[in-house]
Amino acid sequence: MNLALLSLWLPILLSAIAVFVASSVVWMVLQYHNSDWKKLPHEEAVRAALKGVTPGSDSIPHSAHNKERADPAWQAKFAEGPVAMFTVSTHGSIKMGKQMGQWFGYCVIVSALVAYVAGTTLSAGTAGMKVFQVTATVAVLAYAGAAASQSIWFGQPWSRTTKDLLDGVIYGHITAGIFAWLWP
Repeated sequence: MNLALLSLWLPILLSAIAVFVASSVVWMVLQYHNSDWKKLPHEEAVRAALKGVTPGSDSIPHSAHNKERADPAWQAKFAEGPVAMFTVSTHGSIKMGKQMGQWFGYCVIVSALVAYVAGTTLSAGTAGMKVFQVTATVAVLAYAGAAASQSIWFGQPWSRTTKDLLDGVIYGHITAGIFAWLWP
């Protein structure tokens, strides 16, 4: 047991590349995430109202502490609506290179963590199906594990979360397949 992480460099790198390519296919070819966002009614008025808001996460009605949420005036705003949690992004041209670089870096980190867990629990020569089982479990948890919290806590529609979970299962199984194939 305890395979050195460096001995798993090839499955780490190839699984990160494969997940990166698969996610590109999901987002640019299959495009089933296109329905995750809807156009706001009165979009121009909303854009004008948000002018000057700095990038980051915001909410309406806003409260920073439980004491504020106990205030009847805040509760009335919440009951009346709208209630929203949203992210304001940096404006200007879309910088896909930076985002894609960050995503690839995340894929490498996930694959390295998968390698760490597999390397400390499995020995060289372990049957491919066992390698697949362990690495798929870890990779699916890494890629899909937090998706449900967006619906549970922040009101993201479950239809979107289901797609995010599906993506995580796909990416996790791709990772596992490569680790099972290249396991020492």
